[in-house]
Amino acid sequence: MERAIDIQLEDLKKMILLMGGHVEKSLAQVTAALLSRDVDMFNGVHDIEKLINEDHIRVDNACMHVLAKQGPVAKDLRLIISVLKINNDLERMGDQTVNISYSGKDYLGRKPIQQQLSDIQKMSEIAGRMVKGSLDSFVRGDVEQAKKILLMDDEIDALKNKVFQDAMAHMKAHSDDVEAGMDLILIARNLERLGDHATNIAEDVIFAFTGKDVRHGGKFG
Repeated sequence: MERAIDIQLEDLKKMILLMGGHVEKSLAQVTAALLSRDVDMFNGVHDIEKLINEDHIRVDNACMHVLAKQGPVAKDLRLIISVLKINNDLERMGDQTVNISYSGKDYLGRKPIQQQLSDIQKMSEIAGRMVKGSLDSFVRGDVEQAKKILLMDDEIDALKNKVFQDAMAHMKAHSDDVEAGMDLILIARNLERLGDHATNIAEDVIFAFTGKDVRHGGKFG
């Protein structure tokens, strides 16, 4: 027999998926704008952020309604707590894409450092897979998929470090490119933070469906 709260929990999952879709779209657009050197495309990122902010408020309100009206316990309560945390991480991801758009606009106004962009593109692709994978694992309750997302964080961290090192080396050899190099470092840092937020979601999935807290090096095996 289906409980009333089950319907509301499914609605929360759908809202999170919609919000996640907006984040994925924003990340794809800001990356395309950078790679195609299309300044106008950056403006669309700000429009998507407005949708993400609206989603953020909507999910918070829906969670508060379920908590107030249903009095959830145990597994249901863990799921709602996880939704609230995932909601915040997705909102922060939206902020990261906006930060990238600002740095991207600055970068396009300078002489490009082309060899760096392939690593930025790889970082964006990994971050996008992490966002999609973490949300898929949440909706399906797939803890094993969530564990795989945690492992992907090392890939994006390694690429961030490579961008930092390569940009620093380039700036030392080409002093005129210091500003462009710093733009790329900021973009890489924001992509790495976006990956961190996806990792947070994966950790919340594990907590929601197993009760295990794997933050700060906790065991998930």
